[in-house]
Amino acid sequence: MTLTPALMKTHPHCCFLEKTLAPAPFPIVGQGKRERGLFQRGVRNQPEDRGLTLIELLVVIAIISILATAVMPLSRVTMVRVKESELRRSLRVLRNAIDEFKKDCDAKKLNTLEGYCKADLNNYPETLERLTEPLKLAGATDKTKKYLRRIPRDPFTPLEGSDKTNNWGLRSYNDAPDSTQWGGENVYDIYSKSETVSLEGTKYNSW
Repeated sequence: MTLTPALMKTHPHCCFLEKTLAPAPFPIVGQGKRERGLFQRGVRNQPEDRGLTLIELLVVIAIISILATAVMPLSRVTMVRVKESELRRSLRVLRNAIDEFKKDCDAKKLNTLEGYCKADLNNYPETLERLTEPLKLAGATDKTKKYLRRIPRDPFTPLEGSDKTNNWGLRSYNDAPDSTQWGGENVYDIYSKSETVSLEGTKYNSW
């Protein structure tokens, strides 16, 4: 017997047959599922965590080694550039202090009775240490002037001893421009004693 819609409405077991013969609905995405008696909504299967294999670990180590070999030379160059900037700054500070002392002596701004300025020395300081001393000004008994707070060090030349803080090469007024022996008369110029070649191709002792 074929069940028609009209017959199903009048048949006493129509509701039971309709529910029995009706196909089961497909599960709706996100509706959830029942597992072990508990209803879990939106649960997805998570991939299991795993560690690195030996080959992957070796590849990572090789990449790190390559990057390290590329970074090390760059860091050394950066350190040299920093020292070169320090050397240029120190040379400029010292030479400016020597020239300022010379100008003040020529203008008679320093006390002549103290013997700071000597005409036979062309009014240049006798030593670099003289520039760190408080020198009395002319016409004032209580006023002094210091040309340097301290003597900066040459970053490329090691100190000759712990008691010697001055590691610069000195030239007097009568010395040759490229002389490496100080005449001892006065301090006309200073230079680095390092013969190392700079990044620009010149030696530090020629700066």
